Amino acid sequence: MAVALHKTTWRSIFILTAILIAGALWYLTRPAPPQVALVTVERGKVEATVNNTRSGTIKACRRAKLSAPAGGQISHLLVQKGQRVRSGDILLELWNKDLEAQKSIADDALITAKNQEKQACYQADLAQSEALRASNLQTRGFISQEGMDQKNAAARVAHAGCDAAKSATEQSRSRIRAARADLDRLVLKAPFDGIVADISGELGEYATPSPPGIPTPPSIDLIDDSCLYVSAPIDEVDAAHVRAGQPVRITLDAIKGKTFTGHVKRIASYVLELEKQARTVEVEVDFDEPPTPDKLLVGYSADVEIVYATHDNVLRIPTQALLDGKHVYYYGSKGVLEDRTVSTGLANWDETEITSGLNQGDRIVLNLDQAGVKAEARVQPQKK
Repeated sequence: MAVALHKTTWRSIFILTAILIAGALWYLTRPAPPQVALVTVERGKVEATVNNTRSGTIKACRRAKLSAPAGGQISHLLVQKGQRVRSGDILLELWNKDLEAQKSIADDALITAKNQEKQACYQADLAQSEALRASNLQTRGFISQEGMDQKNAAARVAHAGCDAAKSATEQSRSRIRAARADLDRLVLKAPFDGIVADISGELGEYATPSPPGIPTPPSIDLIDDSCLYVSAPIDEVDAAHVRAGQPVRITLDAIKGKTFTGHVKRIASYVLELEKQARTVEVEVDFDEPPTPDKLLVGYSADVEIVYATHDNVLRIPTQALLDGKHVYYYGSKGVLEDRTVSTGLANWDETEITSGLNQGDRIVLNLDQAGVKAEARVQPQKK
């Protein structure tokens, strides 16, 4: 009996030992809990923003693609690409020898008309003087009424000749103005201060103005780079949030690591339908302090972030920590994740306001896409 009991005891000890060893092996070889990045819920500022759907563009407040009103051969090209010009500077001239000759003829005709006017008006003054003398002589009875009538008629005819000569002079001046206008049509001048961006045409080439409905390259592309702004498309669903004067953050691909402040200048009054499934509204943004002109070029790509609402000193979490927009994984005291439903307020790509469901100091999972991250999973904080 004692021997049987002794064997049973040893068997129990053996089984218990095997179980302990198996448990120890399992414990030692069990997969470690996944390490997760945790973020602490804190207070701060959250902004609601609108971003452009496609890349925006730096544009000049004034840009003119200039061509002479008339066609002709380029006889003088007075500027080069990249040259700065002042308002009124001559950019190019078309061949105009024939019109110059016509203007010279008109100038000579004006001189002749002025001389004829002087002659006719002198004769009118003389005829008027003779009429006055005749009137004095008639009073004394030396001239008959018929003679007096002849003198008065001669004075009126002479005055009419003077008036006709004055009209002829004015007609000559009009011909000169017409000739000068024809010449101006062949001279292209800068309408404002700026920089010559491009030139189409060379000396001796024929420049043709664009007929209606048929676009042709302009002779001169002139840009006023003293005033630049950003034109950016935003989604039509965001347009209702945007108002003129709202603050904007501007980033440029060409100027890395720097953000410029600005404000909304204008919102288009219509929707662009370039893409039927992604209709946009064009927004224009002014720089508060733009980069220096030598660092900012027309045509640069730009992104804008329009701030339309701000809440200060509110609970906030990184937006990427939200699951389906209303859930987070709360890190409990025993290292077990808890699915928490939260209510949100303002949000942007980086941060989201939490109105309920979390408290300041709570820790939540940041990397939701990591394997093993789910509700009731045991995890450990990622080592920094």
